[in-house]
Amino acid sequence: MSTQKPSQSEEEYIIKQDALVRHKAALEKAKEMAVAEHEAQRKLHHMRCPKCGMALEAVVFRGVTLDKCYHCNGMWLDAGELETLAGHGGDVLSRVAAIFRR
Repeated sequence: MSTQKPSQSEEEYIIKQDALVRHKAALEKAKEMAVAEHEAQRKLHHMRCPKCGMALEAVVFRGVTLDKCYHCNGMWLDAGELETLAGHGGDVLSRVAAIFRR
């Protein structure tokens, strides 16, 4: 029984296939790391004021939960909340501001 060495083209093919497998594994690892980094950032910043970093408190106004910072007096809305408030009619923004004005 003779052992035959792969030809140069077969060897190149095997190396390319191995490189593809390793490249896919590296991309998947990078994706997992990005997800983990995003989750770590979310945990670090969740319900923290983007202006001063203090804790935000949830305040319900007209059925919409606003995130209020009592340290810098900032008020934050999530996606769609401004539209929901505006749908109530009137000058909603000045009414909201009046409620929390110092």
